[in-house]
Amino acid sequence: MKRIIKWSGIGLLAFILTLLAVYAMLPKGPRDPMPYTFTTKTEKPLLNVKEFAVVAGTPWASQAGYDILAKGGTACDAAVATLLTLNVTHGEAASFPGVAPMLYYNAKTAEVKSYIAAGKAPAAATIERFKERGFETVPEMDLWSQLIPASPDVIISLLEECGTMSFAELSRPAIVVAREGFPAHPIIVRNLDFSLVERIGFSILMPENSRIFIRGEWWRPVHLHDRMVFTDLANTLEELAQAESEALKKGASRKEALQALRDYFYKGPIAEKITAYHKKEGGLITYDDLARYSGGWEKPVVGHIGDYTLYATGTWSQGIMESLVLQTLDGIDLKGMGHNSPAYIHTVTQAIDLAMADRDTYVGDAAFIDVPLERLLSKEYAATRRAAMTDRAFAELPAAGQVKALSISQRLAGLSPAQSLLAMTDFSAGQDTSQLVIVDAKGNAVVMTPSDFPQTPMIPGTGLNLGNRMDQFRLDPTHVSALMPGKRPRITPHAVIVFKDGRFHMAFSTPGGDMQAQALVQVFLNMHVFGMDLAQAIAAPRFYSIAWPSSFAPHESSPAHIRLEADLYATAAAGLRDLGYTPEEDPLWDKDFGAVGAIMVAADGKLIAGADPREETTALGR
Repeated sequence: MKRIIKWSGIGLLAFILTLLAVYAMLPKGPRDPMPYTFTTKTEKPLLNVKEFAVVAGTPWASQAGYDILAKGGTACDAAVATLLTLNVTHGEAASFPGVAPMLYYNAKTAEVKSYIAAGKAPAAATIERFKERGFETVPEMDLWSQLIPASPDVIISLLEECGTMSFAELSRPAIVVAREGFPAHPIIVRNLDFSLVERIGFSILMPENSRIFIRGEWWRPVHLHDRMVFTDLANTLEELAQAESEALKKGASRKEALQALRDYFYKGPIAEKITAYHKKEGGLITYDDLARYSGGWEKPVVGHIGDYTLYATGTWSQGIMESLVLQTLDGIDLKGMGHNSPAYIHTVTQAIDLAMADRDTYVGDAAFIDVPLERLLSKEYAATRRAAMTDRAFAELPAAGQVKALSISQRLAGLSPAQSLLAMTDFSAGQDTSQLVIVDAKGNAVVMTPSDFPQTPMIPGTGLNLGNRMDQFRLDPTHVSALMPGKRPRITPHAVIVFKDGRFHMAFSTPGGDMQAQALVQVFLNMHVFGMDLAQAIAAPRFYSIAWPSSFAPHESSPAHIRLEADLYATAAAGLRDLGYTPEEDPLWDKDFGAVGAIMVAADGKLIAGADPREETTALGR
């Protein structure tokens, strides 16, 4: 027996040494590096232009939008080209066909419209089914985390509403860069920065994702300047463009051709590939889920702060947050406290924490939940929330405000299976989001916050990453964002447009999960309380309350904890400790603190655009 154990041990050791020798010989350097000068963590100058402007999460996406605007395309045309190029060059953070919350401003009518741009839960997705599998929260890295795709529906509706160019022309920049490749930038490198063990696990658990993002090379990390190529996604976009082109060749109208394109995705070959994979792997999405899917235009959420009116995406997003926070702060002498002083940070954080309490109690998919918007956005309600502010950090999570509304449990209990069906008709890879803001030569604007990450299995051979956005549902039937068939989770991505004195003033958005609204609030206050220009307001150091349960499963929270960028930590941490906070230090201009893109109209009518140094966000214009 001892002899057997001895030789078994020697054999195992020899096997391990052989594996190590093989690993040592495998290439670990860059993959076909491409030259590129990145802009992450570098100051970005203010852009002043007369005609049009675009800000997006990568320079390739901004260039795609710029080129369309230079050809005379509308903001809507440019938004589609920019979005699709983002889906390629920032696809680990903002995938096609993920979520794409959007606002559209029509300069001729002065109207702001929101588009419902988060996918729905499949008909088979119930809390009971998740519980039967032993889940307490929606799982990561599982097909059951995938929503029905939203952004193809967004694209078609946007082109029908205000586009002038064909999808074939607008998708061409994305197809070219997906085929020819682009250099890995600092954000994609950080998002795919796996250890050896993680790369091995990634390749075993999600081999298609591994093939797409690291070429299946578990032994080699992603390097800055690596050539990133997404051939499968290029093929899928080309197929969609061909569906439109073939319809036009047969005499279809523009609208009919766009419908043919939509059908190709939601009722045709792509729908069949998605449903076949889900059926094979035990997923939840069916052909009917896709065929019945629709988004739709809606009235935006509207808040008022002094001379400013804030428009935001609907309550299926957290678009209400900026208005809740700023209305609570209205009338408080923030300027007298000093910019980013401990007293100022404490006061703004109190308003954020109170708004989070209201968000997590009252805000959800309005097709399923009675959201008391009128009360939440009233001046009287803001006064009650101001009165709830305290001199020290909330040691425990504050309660939501008192709102007379139908309870969540009552509302959900009132939904029959037939109503649910009706609603259907109407390890950390990525974990980011992106953004785009566009103003065209006629003053029309589109602002969008596309997202979704390759943390669930991709659909083989398509390049399609359906993301894991279902994990913003809760498996608690009494929660405002409780999972139900056909329901949308209250997602973190959202978009904001600001009017001043009744006129279009600014559009802005950012990635960052629960930090998104916090970043946009800080940029707004930097400008309109402390007089900073747009570039200064975006670059200024930020703070990040993590007191509330994360919107992402498993919904962890750290009451009274606040994250500070390094230079702010140096000046404010001690004072915040005295106020009862537990400050945490983060690097300067860290991507977890958002990456704001913004375009505003100056007093002389010129456009001013700003891009965040925290990511590759790029502003271009003419």
